[in-house]
Amino acid sequence: MKQNTFRMNKIRCAWCGNDPLYMEYHDTEWGVPLYDDAKLFEFLILETFQAGLSWITILRKRENFRKAFDQFNYKKIANYNEAKFEELLQDAGIIRNKLKIKATISNAVAFMEIQKEFGSFSTYIWSFTKGKPIINKWKYLKELPATTKLSDEISKDLKKRGFKFVGSTVIYAHIQATGMVNDHITECFRYHEV
Repeated sequence: MKQNTFRMNKIRCAWCGNDPLYMEYHDTEWGVPLYDDAKLFEFLILETFQAGLSWITILRKRENFRKAFDQFNYKKIANYNEAKFEELLQDAGIIRNKLKIKATISNAVAFMEIQKEFGSFSTYIWSFTKGKPIINKWKYLKELPATTKLSDEISKDLKKRGFKFVGSTVIYAHIQATGMVNDHITECFRYHEV
């Protein structure tokens, strides 16, 4: 209990509010540089489902997504058949959007194509920042952009490679979440930690 009270008193990015799940995500995951292909795929899929919705909605359903999509195993997802697709459409625990479910399957295939070409998805995606996070210095939440030239470039390249639901806004959210950019505000206790 003391640990939670201690965490409550920390200065953090305002977007996570006082929701314990949001705060935990902010404090332990958001903005931490990720180089693991499996985790990068998970975030990419969650971000595509988030398009048009709030991130807290996705976070609350994250465990359901894990179960429904075989722990985000892209090798299994790439081989989903029509029966599995129909099963996912009936799963009330996830976002039942036909186009997003189809995109998840085709994105798994495209993801593996990138792995074949670059050795790993991580090598590919991090090449856009030369393997290092971009450290921004935002003082206020309102300064954070929704898209940048970088997210435009990655989005365009992913679309060219067959990915769906990877517009620049989705990609910017992805590179924030996976630590390719540090978008914690400078007063946030996580700014210097990640």
